[in-house]
Order: sequence, then structure tokens, then C-alpha cells
Amino acid sequence: MILASQSPRRIELMHEAGYAFRVIPADIDETPHEEEDPIALVRRLANEKAHCVCEAHAAPGELVLAADTIVCIDGRSLGKPADADEALAMLGQLSGRTHQVATGVCIATGNELLPTCSFTDISDVTFFPLTEDEMTSYIRSGEPLDKAGAYGIQGRGGRLLVERINGDFYNVVGLPIAKVHREIRRLVHLGGF
Repeated sequence: MILASQSPRRIELMHEAGYAFRVIPADIDETPHEEEDPIALVRRLANEKAHCVCEAHAAPGELVLAADTIVCIDGRSLGKPADADEALAMLGQLSGRTHQVATGVCIATGNELLPTCSFTDISDVTFFPLTEDEMTSYIRSGEPLDKAGAYGIQGRGGRLLVERINGDFYNVVGLPIAKVHREIRRLVHLGGF
């Protein structure tokens, strides 16, 4: 199997689930298309990543797993903040509100007889109302500066900022691993491996 991602969180989740795989990140243009909503974007990017790596690197019958995760609120996506000021603005948007985390997943194969699996998982994440001191203290920890939406669910942000999650926690981390596992098993069964 190939994981078409170099995300440390996805690599860790796949290892914890017991998978052996090669890591080969996809090199694609991730620019959103005009008028493309965030959910359609993650779905398209996961598919493009999987097919790019599959065509260039997959052996016949080898599965390729790709994923793309986005944090969105009010129909707009929140990427990684460029600096502390942008992180503060993002956390201010999320404070006391519910936002969505969507992960597009695609599992492709080097064997054209097997179908490609593609799905999107969406989780609702609700933040407590945050004071400016809480946000500033969290930003000083350094955790939000390399995370989409300016927080990490698996770290301090998840423990101190998040009131509740409706959906799959691991989807918010970056890969809905239980659903991925079931789809891999289904594809392997269909392929007669």
C-alpha cells in the first residue's frame, strides 16, 4: 500500500491501525477552482492525489490512499495561519461557534479491475467562548501556527478549546481511520487478495 501523504498524523494513524505502507506524497496543484466550495475541494484534491500517485508509482493491485482535510466556517476554509495575528483572527472566528472539519478520502488501485473508493467525512466541532488571554496563551504555545484553523484537536487545543465534537474525532485529526479501514478491507475482498 502507498500513503499519498506526508502528514505525520496520518502516518501515525495508519501505523497504529497496523498497516505497512510506503509514503509517497502527491505533487498536485491545490489551488481551489473558481466558486469551488470547501467540501468539493477536499473531495477533488483527495481524488487527484490518489490518481497522481497511483499512475506514477503503484504496482498492479497496490492500493493508494490519499486524503485532504479542511477546516471551514461560514462556507470559507481556514488554512494554516501565516503568523500569530492571523491565528488570533481565526481563533476569534471559531470562538463560541460550531465549524466543520471535512476530510476527502480516495483509495485507488494499480489494478483497473478494482473500483476506486471515494468519500468525504464531516465532523462538527464546537469551541467554548474564548477570551483574548486564552487565545493569546494558546498561540504562544506554538501549536496553532502549523495547523489548519489554528488549532490541533489532538493537542492542547483539543483539550482546552473544544467544547464538543459531533462526528469522528480522527476525521478532525486528519483521517477517519475506522471508515478507511473498512473500505480497504472491502476493496481487498473484491480484489480476491
